[in-house]
Amino acid sequence: MVNWIWLFFIVVSVVVAAVNGRIDAVTQAAFDGAKSGVTISFGLISIMVFWLGMMRIAEDAGVLKKMAKLLSPVVRWLFPDVPANHPAMGYIMSNLSANLFGLGNAATPMGIKAMQELQKLNPDQETATPAMCTLLALNTSSITLVPTTLIAIRMNYGSANPAEIVGTTLAATFVATGAAILADRWYRRRSGPPPANKQYTSDKTSGKALPAHTAMDPPISAVSTVKGGGDRV
Repeated sequence: MVNWIWLFFIVVSVVVAAVNGRIDAVTQAAFDGAKSGVTISFGLISIMVFWLGMMRIAEDAGVLKKMAKLLSPVVRWLFPDVPANHPAMGYIMSNLSANLFGLGNAATPMGIKAMQELQKLNPDQETATPAMCTLLALNTSSITLVPTTLIAIRMNYGSANPAEIVGTTLAATFVATGAAILADRWYRRRSGPPPANKQYTSDKTSGKALPAHTAMDPPISAVSTVKGGGDRV
């Protein structure tokens, strides 16, 4: 759908430019946009490399695991319908941790994997579960301690103080996350408890082995996954 919207804008701009005899302006704008895209991309590399390096140091020092343990009670409260030892919990915490540092590239694959794992718990494959909606809301409004991408863009455009947005970004994302959680709690109370996943319940009662990684041990680190690229979910 988004592709059709962009195609519509492109076609309309070309038609309007042709009618007004300004095709050259459209051509120049296209080249300028491509140039700006490349310039911004190179500007993002430096700040991304720095923070990914810091994340790798934090991972090797065990800080990320400690953060996962710290977030574990909060995540279990936010996702009461997801079993504590289910792989989705590890991916969810990795996604939230990456978003805290403004690393959308790392958050994307974590969010996708979390959704895939949550889908395995979904008794109705055609309808999103409350846990899926909660993850989407938190991923979209996530509290950001360091807006890495925005700082890089401001640096690229010559901002005198690119990091001055940290305070306002933190306040804005804090309010957005609070609103998302309140809305999520309200809708959860309205819809009632979700139906249990029979397959997962039967696996637990039968003693069948569950995946080795748990919520306390995130399956894939944000640092190693970011190599795949992508934006926030």
